[in-house]
Amino acid sequence: MKAIICTRYGLPDVLELKEVEKPRPGNNEVLIKIYAAPITAMDVRIRGLNVPRRGIVGRIARITIRFKFGFTKPRKPILGGYLAGEIETLGKDVKRFQKGDQVYARTGWRFGAYADYTCLPENEMLALKPSNLTYEEAAAVPYGGANALYFLKKGGIRSGQKVLIYGASGAIGTSAVQIAKYFGAEVTGVCSTPNLELVKSLGAYKVIDYTKEDFTKSNELFDIIFDAVGKISYSKSQKALRPNGKYVSVFTSGLSEIRTEDLIFLKELVEAGTIKPVIDRRYPLEQMAEAHRYVDKGHKKGNVVITIEECM
Repeated sequence: MKAIICTRYGLPDVLELKEVEKPRPGNNEVLIKIYAAPITAMDVRIRGLNVPRRGIVGRIARITIRFKFGFTKPRKPILGGYLAGEIETLGKDVKRFQKGDQVYARTGWRFGAYADYTCLPENEMLALKPSNLTYEEAAAVPYGGANALYFLKKGGIRSGQKVLIYGASGAIGTSAVQIAKYFGAEVTGVCSTPNLELVKSLGAYKVIDYTKEDFTKSNELFDIIFDAVGKISYSKSQKALRPNGKYVSVFTSGLSEIRTEDLIFLKELVEAGTIKPVIDRRYPLEQMAEAHRYVDKGHKKGNVVITIEECM
């Protein structure tokens, strides 16, 4: 099968298309034919040892990545933590799924979504995909949607709150705007000038252009400030928090704990028309390096998705 291999840490050109052995499912695993996968912040961070901090904190973070994932290159060279596809083969003990089921999933630390096929245990973060989405659209949901859901719940979201989402036009931010509105919050989205209308169209009550306005100087206070891109600190955000308000960040609040139940819940929201994935660009598998170069610029709206098809 075809797969993108991360040959070493570095710029996007370290990602190379190669022929590798097709995996075989274990007794409790399913073999998934992958049709689409998003490029996530984690993929980019690992590929390039990119961390959103400078100085000693940044150096420590890069060393930590090397210890966890490999010193000169990733130990698991096929990156990609999320996918949408179809179950092709079942392990003999699989009960939850059938051959031909259309699914979406988080592969977790296994990675492996930048390929034609991967195997996943049936009892992990794997669920039937929303029936009203294409594979490309569905691939964008578990990353942005499940992470937004996790961090908003971590902040204690509930109806009637005022919630500010910093980085509201990104993959997690676009989902967070919609999910926060679903919970009954009054949402303020912070983004750059070109993305104001997009964020407003997703349900934000108010949008702030961070290139022109500092939200901490508006005298408006929020129950939750969610930094969806890891670019603002608690000390800065504290000025705009109500007493007992919560600050949560994708960078400082720990790894998200995504469950199968979250994927099922998101499926229901999507099928009800409550949330929709935002896709900026689509690339074929063989243009993975170009796709990473685009994501590296830091200006994408929503998700960048890779379409994976068998190479003849």
